[in-house]
Amino acid sequence: MIKFRDYQEKIIDQGVDTINQYGFVYLAMEVRTGKTLTSLGIAEKLGCVNVLFLTKKKAIRDVENDNRSLSSNLSLFCINYESMHKIPDYAWDLVILDEAHSLGAFPKPSKRSKQVRELIKKHRPKVILLSGTPTPESYSQMYHQVCGIPRNPFSEYRNFYRFCDDYVMVTARPINGLQIKDYSNGKKIILDKMDRYTISYTQKEAGFESEIEEEIIRVPLKPETYDLCNRLKKDLVIEIDDEAILADTGVKLMSKLHQMYSGTVKFESGNTLIIDSSKAEYIKWRFSENKIGIFYKFKAELEVLKQVFGDQLCTDLETFDTTDKNIALQIVSGREGISLRNADFIVFYNIDFSATSYWQARDRMTTKERKYNKVFWIFSEGGIEGHVYKAVNKKKDYTLRHFKSNLLYL
Repeated sequence: MIKFRDYQEKIIDQGVDTINQYGFVYLAMEVRTGKTLTSLGIAEKLGCVNVLFLTKKKAIRDVENDNRSLSSNLSLFCINYESMHKIPDYAWDLVILDEAHSLGAFPKPSKRSKQVRELIKKHRPKVILLSGTPTPESYSQMYHQVCGIPRNPFSEYRNFYRFCDDYVMVTARPINGLQIKDYSNGKKIILDKMDRYTISYTQKEAGFESEIEEEIIRVPLKPETYDLCNRLKKDLVIEIDDEAILADTGVKLMSKLHQMYSGTVKFESGNTLIIDSSKAEYIKWRFSENKIGIFYKFKAELEVLKQVFGDQLCTDLETFDTTDKNIALQIVSGREGISLRNADFIVFYNIDFSATSYWQARDRMTTKERKYNKVFWIFSEGGIEGHVYKAVNKKKDYTLRHFKSNLLYL
C-alpha cells in the first residue's frame, strides 16, 4: 500500500475541509507533485464510494494504477473526456476533473464544458478540479471550468459575457477588416476570487531539484523540399499529382510551411504526403543507443516516424514502459497527465505554436528522484521551428503576427 508524502497528507486535510465548506476544491499542483494520488486521498477521506474520474485517454492507466496502489474502498470509474457519453448513470458522490484548464475555452463554452456542467447539475456531486496550470493563457479561462459548480464564486453571472462585465477588460482588435471583441484580458481579481477554493503547490515546495537542459539541432532537408517551400511562398498554390497545396491566407501559409519544413503536407482534399524524412532519419541515427520519447505535431509525422523506426516505435505507454521500444506522442494529447520517466531523453520532432504545449511537454520526464533531464529540439535548417521556439520559450503563443514578421527570413 502506498504511503502519502507529508505535503500530500497536508493537502488532503485541507482539501477535505475546503470541500466540506464549499462543495469543491481546485488542486493547482504542478506536474509530478502527485495531483492524482492526492485527489484520490481526498475522496477516500471524505468517505466517497462512487467516484468518477475524467481525464485524457493516455492517463487512464496511471490513474487506475494509483487507485489500486491505495487499496481503498473507492468504486472508481475512470474515463476520457471524449467518451463522456459512455458514463454509467450512477449516483456519483464525487467527480474529479483532471487537466481542468481544458474546460476553459471562451467566450463560448466548449462541448466538454457543457457536458461536465450537465453532469454536475444532474448528480450534484462534490467536485475536485486538477491542473498544474489553471489559466495557462488567460485568467478568463477560469469561468467555464467552474461555472457548473453550484457554489462557485461566479455563480451570480448567468453566462460568460455577464461575467466579463466585472472581470474582463474587453477590447477590440481588427481581423480581416472587422473589429472583433477580445475577451482574453481577464483581471487578476479572478484568481483572487478563487483563492479560498484553491490549494496550490509547486515542484520546488515538494523538494524537486531537477534541471532541464535543452539542445537545438538543425537538420538540412532535401533541396526539393526547400524548392517546394519557396514555390509556395511565391505562388501560394502548388499542384502535385492532381492534389493541391493551397496557401491563399496568411494562416494557411503559416500552417503549410510548418508542415513542410518537417517533411509532410496536407492537401486541400484532406490527403497527406510525406515529402521528406530527413528529420526522422536523423533522430533514428542520433539516438540509436537511447530509449526516447518523441513528440510530433501533425498526424502525418507519425507515419514518417513509423516508416523510419519500424517496430522500434510504439504509441502506448504500457509498451514503452515494459519494452525497449521508443514512443511517439502527439504534442497536445501527450503534454499532460503522463510520465516519460523511463525515457533517456525527450526529442521533439516538431514544435507546437502553443506556449502551454512547450512548458508542459518538455517536463514529462521529471520526477522527484531525477535530478537532470535532457530535451532535444530537431529543427530544419532555414525552417519555421526556430522562430516558433523563440516565442513559446518566452511564454508567448506563436501567432500570425509573429509569422508575418519572420516570413522574410524563411
